[in-house]
Amino acid sequence: MEARRYPFRAMGSVCELRLYGDGEAQVDDVAEAARAEVLRLERKYSRYRDDSLTTRVNRSAGDRAGVDVDEETASLLDYADTAFRESGGLFDVTSGILRAAWDFRSGRVPTQEELDGLRPRIGWDKVSWRRPRVVLPLAGMELDFGGYVKEYAADRAAELCRQAGLSSGLVDLGGDLAVVGPHPDGRPWKVGIRHPRRPETAVATVCLAAGGIASSGDYERFMVVDGVRYGHILSPKTGWPVRGFAAVSVAAPHCLVAGTASTVAMLKGDAGADWLQGLGLPSLWIDQSERIHGSLAA
Repeated sequence: MEARRYPFRAMGSVCELRLYGDGEAQVDDVAEAARAEVLRLERKYSRYRDDSLTTRVNRSAGDRAGVDVDEETASLLDYADTAFRESGGLFDVTSGILRAAWDFRSGRVPTQEELDGLRPRIGWDKVSWRRPRVVLPLAGMELDFGGYVKEYAADRAAELCRQAGLSSGLVDLGGDLAVVGPHPDGRPWKVGIRHPRRPETAVATVCLAAGGIASSGDYERFMVVDGVRYGHILSPKTGWPVRGFAAVSVAAPHCLVAGTASTVAMLKGDAGADWLQGLGLPSLWIDQSERIHGSLAA
């Protein structure tokens, strides 16, 4: 018996659901509901849509009245607050404003002056967040849910499948994975971790029966200028791309946690290895010399 496959595009990524179920029609209906949930979250939190909640909040920047948000958004902002504090300010949902200086299709490195002009508008600690109201105090500040909403969407889609009665399946949103449940015979899902320099090659295979796995790295969006590689993971403290790992993958009980952990490890640079080991989650990291480390590397 093979899992039914449901490919689609969402959140700028190639996505796929792999689901088992007793009846073809039932599985089709659940897959459509899960896909619709991912697209709902894209519509709600995309910074590229004029009608998204993110855009509405960002347009309020500089208005001390702020915006009241719903319970789902409040939970995501609570999570962002916790991640900001636990990461020492590295996981910062206000740092998306740096994309105004960094265009990785341009082949142009911004000047320090350009970055210095944006940095005063960065800082989750500047935001006033008291449920249900969020206030961006400075004109031009922005919230960007893009650093974690895809992982949240993977968890939501997997949970929706379970609530609909499916016990075997896998949600794959552009490489961020959440397990519905193992194969019907109990076998875990075998997941390949992509090599950051040779995308058709897997550096390791991970077996997952529950939870999720996510990866971060300097390979999705980057540019090479004068022989220097600039990746899209930008430090909110400096405005510059982080140096250190080429890629990090983390497995966790939830894809959201895995994604946050892999991103923070990238942001920590040379200190990321010790941080990952202290975190205690199964992980793998690849340094700039393409050496592979971590518990998932075995």
